[in-house]
Amino acid sequence: MKRAQSVKRISSHSPKSSGKLFFSGVLVLTLSTMTVKVIGLLVKILLFDHLGEDGMAYFNAAYTIYSAFFILSTAGFPVAVSILISESRARGDIKRVKQIFWIAFSLFVLIGFTGMAIMFGGADFFAEYIRMPSAAQAIRAISPTLFLICISSAIRGYFQGYQIMFPTAVSQVIEACGKLFIGIALAKYALDRGYSVQTAAAYAIFGVSIGVAISMLFLIVTRVFYRPCNELVIDAEPTRSGEILRRLISIAVPVTISALVMSLTQIIDTLLIVSRLQDAGFVAAVAERMYGNYTTLVIPLFNLTPALITPISMALVPMLTLAIKSGDRNRIRESMDSALRLTILIALPCAIGLCVFSRPILLLLFSGSGESVEMAAPLLATLAISVLFVALLNVTNSILQAYGQERKPIYSMLAGSAIKIFASYILLGIPSINLFGAPIGTFLCHLTATAINFYFIARYTHHLGSVMHLFFKPLLAAVGGIGGALGIYLLLASRLGESKQLTLCAIGLAMLAYFTFILCLRAVTEKDVQMLPGGEKLAGILKRLKLLK
Repeated sequence: MKRAQSVKRISSHSPKSSGKLFFSGVLVLTLSTMTVKVIGLLVKILLFDHLGEDGMAYFNAAYTIYSAFFILSTAGFPVAVSILISESRARGDIKRVKQIFWIAFSLFVLIGFTGMAIMFGGADFFAEYIRMPSAAQAIRAISPTLFLICISSAIRGYFQGYQIMFPTAVSQVIEACGKLFIGIALAKYALDRGYSVQTAAAYAIFGVSIGVAISMLFLIVTRVFYRPCNELVIDAEPTRSGEILRRLISIAVPVTISALVMSLTQIIDTLLIVSRLQDAGFVAAVAERMYGNYTTLVIPLFNLTPALITPISMALVPMLTLAIKSGDRNRIRESMDSALRLTILIALPCAIGLCVFSRPILLLLFSGSGESVEMAAPLLATLAISVLFVALLNVTNSILQAYGQERKPIYSMLAGSAIKIFASYILLGIPSINLFGAPIGTFLCHLTATAINFYFIARYTHHLGSVMHLFFKPLLAAVGGIGGALGIYLLLASRLGESKQLTLCAIGLAMLAYFTFILCLRAVTEKDVQMLPGGEKLAGILKRLKLLK
């Protein structure tokens, strides 16, 4: 009887409490992601001033090698850890939670050490392979980061299983600060000592390793002192370690493959753009310039919004897993609706705004590159349409993972990548389309993968009826708010001329108008607002203003 009561109480976490954890986690991770992005931009600017083009080439080459190892080592395991911990918490089996953590921790130590050894020992090989032998020092300097980040990832997965995102957010900011302050200081130290630029690049990238080491220590201390509140322990038979290890691997491997497949779209562009543009009649120098313009001005802006959606995906998996294992259909439905609604509310205006304001935004950020901006603006406007589908793809992947369908995103992404290869190859080679073939191919890729994911969700969750309803009001708000701001911008620009101040004012007006329309159209519910930190007071104010149902 005691065991039955424990299971019942564990399974009866209120949706409101779970929702608060979800929205609080999303908010914390979003703020940390924005902070990390700003710090990353500062790092690039300051390091370029110190190291120049050659030094940054070594730095970026080493970081690219590290990133590939990072995806292979850690893309899937934190998700797997959070899913298994959420499942065990739903049953009240807290002993198994501890067992999962220590097995995952041991596995991460092994993976991290192996990856570090391969990177360090194979630095010369990797440097020769990318035809940049002088980058070997930098590759060795960043290799310890892989071992350290694996340990951090195990602890992050543990906290995500408890829907606690604060340690992950803080640790990410610590890593970024290490790259900024320690990396810059080490680069300056090396140059002041008269070391070569490749050695200075190695010193700079070693700042990443130090930052990750400090971040790891923070996570370890946080884990040691963390004590879960209101956790009830049931008497459960211990699970064999081999069974837990098998489950971890069975979840992590498909998630990792999915991440690798999606990164394939960028590799496809790298391989196809220059060669197919030459086939279309452009000389090599012009084709390379077009590729550089596309990857420098267009792709970074396109990648901003998906970075804001990643926190939603991270916070959704443990919350939805907990709801599924508890068998509460209302919580399952509300968890999915909340994640999809929040994703659409963020991504839809970003897609439309980036599309219609592509030229003003590029002029704002790259004011000294007028000719490049004119070339990049229509490309960005075309690619911006994909923003919504990339965001939805990330969240639908998380929904399928929470339902134990980790392999399904592999199928959808392979289909999308196949469409991308075919479309890009054909369109890039048509002289009248040329470089526009790349963003069109990317759009078709993500549209296909997202559509297949929604098919899988409808099939396995039987809950997809409200998706169009979730789209309708944000679409009206985005068209109304951004369209009005664009009209005012064009009117003033025709009389006063284009300027950075006018662009900033137009963007601010578009955001204000969009949020006003969202409230007036009641696109968010009282329950949504109450889930935000301090949301009950805000909901009360909005209700008095008759802006909430």
